Parts: sequence; structure tokens; C-alpha cells
Amino acid sequence: MFDGKVAIVTGASSGIGLSVARKLVAEGAKVALVARTKDALERIARELSATREGSAAAFPCDVKDLEGLRTLPARVVERFGGLDILVNNAGLNHRGPIARHSPDALADIITTNLTAPIFLTRAALEHLRPGGAVVQVASLAGMVPVPGEATYCASKAGIRAFARALSEELAAAGIHSGIVSPGPVDTGFFAEIDDVPAIVFSQPMSTADQIADAVLTCIRTRQTEIAVPAASGYLATAAYVLPKLATGIRPLLERKGAKAKRAYMAKKGHPQGSAS
Repeated sequence: MFDGKVAIVTGASSGIGLSVARKLVAEGAKVALVARTKDALERIARELSATREGSAAAFPCDVKDLEGLRTLPARVVERFGGLDILVNNAGLNHRGPIARHSPDALADIITTNLTAPIFLTRAALEHLRPGGAVVQVASLAGMVPVPGEATYCASKAGIRAFARALSEELAAAGIHSGIVSPGPVDTGFFAEIDDVPAIVFSQPMSTADQIADAVLTCIRTRQTEIAVPAASGYLATAAYVLPKLATGIRPLLERKGAKAKRAYMAKKGHPQGSAS
């Protein structure tokens, strides 16, 4: 179903975004790659176009540059002749207590994870063809707040609410609004691993490819939301609906997560890691 479709993927220079772009191209789509890193994007565009000529193009842009996002969909349409899919994947997090970070740094999280996806979604609506889809890459942290990631959780809760409300607004136009909410994903997003709360590691670790598969499934099946792993999504929903349950099981999850975090750090060669 992706043959001949045109997609915009943000955060496409690495991790989930790069995997989504590769899978879309493999299924016949043309992809506009969006990220800050021009050199990396152009290299990836050449790599993808080597498999099928003209299947990818670099559109360097920091998603915090809202004026750049304003004209992006029109530029993609001019390049590829249309627009069918938008995947808002670019993300930012500054972990630890909010007092550790400047107000500007916290505002950047909201701009990257919430304002920019809303802005780009609105800009894309002028160009999305009937039958198109918009997918927001959110997080299980948008279902259940995690101490030490307050602003990140707020941004992901906000984008989930936006996408759910939008699904009803866009239904009449035949455009799908969906969400993919991952748990922990083994990407560069764990660069500040010392500050990642132990409870995050209490849930199974996914790969970027698994989340990309969920994004494509969300578009194909037009599901409102896909949590990855599914069992973690059910647990997060239960914790949200029953806050006393969440409080009761938190110590157990934190102990489990601390052990998993040590094992993960050891696997990655972190000096504080231990498989014990």
C-alpha cells in the first residue's frame, strides 16, 4: 500500500526515524528525510536512492525552527508531486530534576516534542491527499508520568491527546491520525544513561526496527494507538486508571528496572554496569 506514496519523516538521521524511512522506501514510498544534520541526511538520501532512484531526499531542518516547518510540506510536494504520510518522530529529552535544567532547555523539550509536531501537522493538512495518515511517535511516558522526566512526560501526554482528538476531526477527510507509544528503545536516546530512571528499564527493551514496524502497521491498519511492547501498554493503562495500583507496584518495578539497567550498562561497556 506504500508504493508511490510520499512521506515526511522527522528525526530521520538515526534511530526510529531512519528505520521508518528505510522501511517505507523498501515498500515503494518516496521519503523526505528531515533532521538537523545536513551531511548525515544527504548521505542517507544517497544510500536509499541507490536502491531505487529518487526515492529519498534530504530536507535539513531543526524542528524547533517553526518557520522552516511552515514551508516544508509545500517543498516536499514540489519535489515529489504530492504528500500522503507524515511521521512526527523527532524527540528531545533532558533527564533529571527540572531544577537541574534552565527554563529554556525545558521549553526546548516542549517545542520539539509537542509544538513542532502540532505545527507541522497543521502545515501538512493543506497538502495531505485523501487516504493519507499522520503518525505521532509518543511514549509510554505519556501514559504514566515518571519522576526525573516531568517535562518529557508532559510533552508526550500532550501529543497523545492531540492525536486522539485529531482522529475524529480528520475522519471526514479520510485522513488517519495515529500514535505509536514505545517503551524503552535501544537507540542513542539513552546517551545520558546515568540519569535514566530505573523504572524505565523495568519494561522490555525494543529495537528501532520494531518501533518502525509499529509505525507502518499503524498506517496500514489505521489503528488509533499502538503501544510497544503491547503488554507494557496494558500495564501503563492500568497504572493510569488505578493510581493506587501504580503506587503499590512501583517499588517492585524499580527493583526490577535497576537490575535490568545494570545489565544494560554492562552490555554497553559502561563503567558502572554490572550483570549482577
